[in-house]
Amino acid sequence: MKWINCDICKKKFEEPIAGRDCFHIIHWDICEPCKEAVELVIRPTLRTKDPFNYEWYDKLLTDTIEKSIQKGKVV
Repeated sequence: MKWINCDICKKKFEEPIAGRDCFHIIHWDICEPCKEAVELVIRPTLRTKDPFNYEWYDKLLTDTIEKSIQKGKVV
């Protein structure tokens, strides 16, 4: 039996299915609700960025995830 914990909310997943209920982003394991919450947090900033740059997006995503892990919830 395989299990992992979400790095943000610490929720335990038994038999995780990657890309369905567990997402591996960079080197973190994140549950689907936390992933959606992170996307909702960064979406307004993404809409104002022109032109789009993947390096900038990666930095924004990693900063948001790191802050969320420190707080124990998506910020």
